[in-house]
Amino acid sequence: MPDIFDEVQEELRAERARRLGIRYGGLLAGIALLALLGVGGWQGWQWWQERQAAQSGGLFLQISRDAEAPGADLKAAGDSFASLATTSPEGYQILARLRAAALKAETGDREAALGLYDQLAGDEGAPPLYRGLANLMWVLHGLDTQDPAALSARLTPLTEPSNPWRASARELQALLAIRRGEKPEAKRILEALAADVTAPRGLRDRAGRLAAGLGV
Repeated sequence: MPDIFDEVQEELRAERARRLGIRYGGLLAGIALLALLGVGGWQGWQWWQERQAAQSGGLFLQISRDAEAPGADLKAAGDSFASLATTSPEGYQILARLRAAALKAETGDREAALGLYDQLAGDEGAPPLYRGLANLMWVLHGLDTQDPAALSARLTPLTEPSNPWRASARELQALLAIRRGEKPEAKRILEALAADVTAPRGLRDRAGRLAAGLGV
């Protein structure tokens, strides 16, 4: 008798499995297909990103070599970097923006340079290090033309003790104070900067010379 019951239970299990296969087999196959497509799509996306990064890297290096060649057309190089920044993955987009802005400033197109630095400074997806650098460069190139309040607002966060651009930001704060006619304040900042052992040596030396030259 136990053998008969075992056979009946086995047949019932087989029949139940057959019915479940008919009922849900298509669904399970569809899920499996979607999973395969998802994996394939992700791998394809990664391949495309790697290909884009490789192309952008090659173009970046080529434009850099062209810009550094004797007699290079720096304006054209700046335009090329600006164009590359609009089509590159994030890493090369940041580098291309910085290079484009630097060349725009070097060739006298200050407004274009400020615009590029402003774009990077406002890019929430960019690493804070590069956004801080963009703000610093915006202030440097806009020191004589931009609103002092706007310049100060960009510098203040960069002067926090943990900020990697703190020393350079303090130097620009001193230059901004000179522009405002606040020489005692500028000298105070510069003297403190000259004594700051955590600041780069060249910057400390320059701050000392500037402080001595104020004669306040």
